[in-house]
This record gives sequence, structure tokens and C-alpha cells, in this order.
Amino acid sequence: MDIPFLDLKAQYKSIRDEINQKILDVISSQKFVLGSEVEDLEKEIAEYSSVKFGVGVSSGSDALIISLMAFDVGENDAVVTTPFTFFATAGAISRLKARPIFCDIEEKGYNLDPEKFEELLKNQVKEQGPSSIKATIPVHLYGQCVDMTPILDLAKKYELFVIEDAAQAIGSEYPAPDGQKKACSLGDVGILSFFPSKNLGGFGDGGMVLTNDEQLAQKLKLLRVHGSRNKYFYDILGGNFRLDALQAAVLRIKLKHLDDWQRKRRERASYYDRIFTESGLVEEKLVQIPEALYRDSGAECFHTYHQYVVRVRDRDKLRDHLNEKRVNTAVYYPLPLHLQKCFSYLGYKEGDFPVAEKAAREVLALPIYPELTAEQQDYIVSSINEFYKS
Repeated sequence: MDIPFLDLKAQYKSIRDEINQKILDVISSQKFVLGSEVEDLEKEIAEYSSVKFGVGVSSGSDALIISLMAFDVGENDAVVTTPFTFFATAGAISRLKARPIFCDIEEKGYNLDPEKFEELLKNQVKEQGPSSIKATIPVHLYGQCVDMTPILDLAKKYELFVIEDAAQAIGSEYPAPDGQKKACSLGDVGILSFFPSKNLGGFGDGGMVLTNDEQLAQKLKLLRVHGSRNKYFYDILGGNFRLDALQAAVLRIKLKHLDDWQRKRRERASYYDRIFTESGLVEEKLVQIPEALYRDSGAECFHTYHQYVVRVRDRDKLRDHLNEKRVNTAVYYPLPLHLQKCFSYLGYKEGDFPVAEKAAREVLALPIYPELTAEQQDYIVSSINEFYKS
């Protein structure tokens, strides 16, 4: 059996006629950059995420950059984030000549640890007086929200902007004190990625910034077109961060199917949980299945399962075994950001963030997507069982 890590061809096949017609409509219009398709997508994603405004941009990475620019983050500023995430989160900070400050994660959900975040902020103020930290970027990793209530309380106390990185978590819900909240509706802004492999993915790069602040939304729209309000006249320094109409058109079609796709991902995750438990691998502590921290909170979309990530012994050997069995897997992420060569100037060393470093040695992402069959999942778990018990 040959099991792909992600089967986008199967997804496309299910909506091919609708997608193809929409693409032809855009081509016929000859309007390819921004325009009505982008405006409609912005409204629809904003409504889906329970916020007032959406600003379509060229990628998830650019969504991070433009958000930081909107808050005037730059040289002599610092931004706190996790070392256990995709490069773009910290890369955006550095590209603006600000300084990433890393904070370790919590073990259960792999997200920014609120207690360590508080300790970091206290130490920063104690050691350096008035803090140079201007913002924080909590990342809703793998599709499950960060514990945002204490993060937001601390951000308010220390006067920090909050940029939610929800690139893997569109639609994910969090049990806030005043009720269920969607990812991107909690901070000052939230960012999404529409990279093809995301739960809502385009046919190329794309992203969006979401906010409830109208003035901020207008500034973001200004920044994405080089800072120009009127053609050839520039109010501020921006960049070329525009979303293509073709991508918006594709995403609008896919958005109509997203809730169903998310539900099927949760069903497949639940099936993984059950068959891993029945196999004895969990009880024998050979495999640790992902914890859905908000499953019992009343939230319907308590996790998007952008990735189904297990923690395992002998991860690399197991991965080689699964590759031989033609089961494709991935490691998100094999080396934490604080140990990456490009961030060596920050002065971090091995042992600084032990939880993130341990996760990097143990995590393995298994195939999960709406089209994945129970037969395929049985084969994957059987192959893992074979590795440990043969």
C-alpha cells in the first residue's frame, strides 16, 4: 500500500468542475490582482473567523511581516515567540531588524507556555528596566489554539501587541472566559496562510490578516500596495503584498467545503486515537497520541488537525521503517529555531528550551486528510506496531 502524506489530487477531483469554471471566469475577466474576488474572500474569511475585517495578502509569511510593520516593529524592538514553529514566524521579526526572543513550549499541546511567558517578561523588566519587547506572536501549532487567556492578560499588563499565527488553525476554537472564540479573533490581529497544503489551501501562495480594528485594517491595506493611497503617491513605506484574484477565487470555492473537511479530519484523528489505544502502543508508552486540550470545552472545532502528530521512541528509525512500508510521514520540526544557524547571533544554546528540543527529537506527523481511509489508517498503525513489536 502506498500512502501519500497529503492527497491534494483527491481533494481537487471532488470539486474539479466548480473550481475549473471559477478559474475560467477570472481569466475571462482579465482582472488578476486584488479586485472583487479578493474583496469577497476577505469578507467571507472575516465572517468565518468571527472578526470584522480581512486583508488578503501574498502569503502567510508576508501576513506576519505586514502585521509587524503595521505595529511599527523595527530596530531596537523585540518580539516574543516560540522556538518550535515554522521559520517564517521568527524570520519575519528578524527581517524587520527586530529581535526574536524565544520562550519554551508546554508539553501537551506544543504551544507557547503561559507560565514561562510570564517568567520571561518579569525577568526582562527586572534586568533591563522598561521592556523593549513590543509584541508577541503565539502560534496555534498543528491546529490547536494556544491557551490565550493568560497570554492576553500578560500582553495587556506589559502593553504588548498580540499577533496570532493561525496559519495551521483556521476555524479552531478556544474556550475564552466569555465563550468560544475562533483563532484570529483573540489578539490584535491574526494571520492565516493559504499555502496549498493548509486545510484551506490555494493553488499557490496566499495569506490574510484579520482584525477587529478598522483603522488597523486600513493601514494594512495601505502597506500591501507599497504604502500608496493614490497611484504613484506614497504615504508610508509598504511593499508588494497583494493577493491574486485567481487564488481568492479558488479559496472561495474551497471555503464552502471547509467545515466538512475539518469534521472529517477530526473523525480521522479520533479513529487514530482509538486504534493506537487498542494496539497497546499507547499503554506501553511507545506512542503518545496528540492531546486535544479543548475537546470537552463544548467547542465543535476544538482542533483542526492540520497535522496529526505523535511522539515516539526511535523516531528516525521508525520513519525509515514507515518509508520502507511506503507510508509517507513528516517531521514538524526537526531543529528548534533557537538552534538554527541563521539565528546563532541571538546567543541561544542547546538546553535553553528543553521542552521544544525534546519535542523536536520525538514528533512524527502521520498522514491525515479528509480522503484518508480507515483501511489506510489501519495499515499505518499496523506498520508502527510491527516496528516496535516484531
